[in-house]
Amino acid sequence: MLSSNTYSFRSHRTMVKAVAVLNSSEGVKGTINFTQEGDGPTTVTGSLCGLKPGLHGFHVHALGDTTNGCMSTGPHFNPVGKEHGAPKDENRHAGDLGNVTVGDDGTATFTIIDNQIPLTGPHSIVGRAVVVHADPDDLGKGGHELSKTTGNAGGRVAYVLLVCKVETTLLHPSLLTNAVAYVSSLSSRGF
Repeated sequence: MLSSNTYSFRSHRTMVKAVAVLNSSEGVKGTINFTQEGDGPTTVTGSLCGLKPGLHGFHVHALGDTTNGCMSTGPHFNPVGKEHGAPKDENRHAGDLGNVTVGDDGTATFTIIDNQIPLTGPHSIVGRAVVVHADPDDLGKGGHELSKTTGNAGGRVAYVLLVCKVETTLLHPSLLTNAVAYVSSLSSRGF
């Protein structure tokens, strides 16, 4: 006979998804998807086009205010007051996601898995801006006067407000399918 604690079942797991669709006046376009299961890490997958080849700083900024374009998105999201750093560093802004690599054709496809950018809770990134910078992020190690605050990543060439959040449980696979379809439909309509 099995004891009641032989197996552990969770009644459900929450899956949260958000999407950011870039369409900048600089010609940068793309879609960035964010997914978080329960309290686990957030997975960021994206594809961008219209950027110059090379590395480009990629960050979540503190504000969702886009009234003055990229400049009104504020500094990197930093809820616990740390210095700028690399994604794997202990001492880093939560919004420091490093660089995306753009190929010779001007496109980038990337996946980032990060524990400091939740989609729910007091430090949620939903409602904040996602920004792509003109230059490489030196990850706080470049020795420039801006290294410890911005990674000396240059100007802001594209930004978008992270606006859509869909929560569902993994108990019913049909709900997940519907949520993905909903996020995709919003993306195709420019949300």
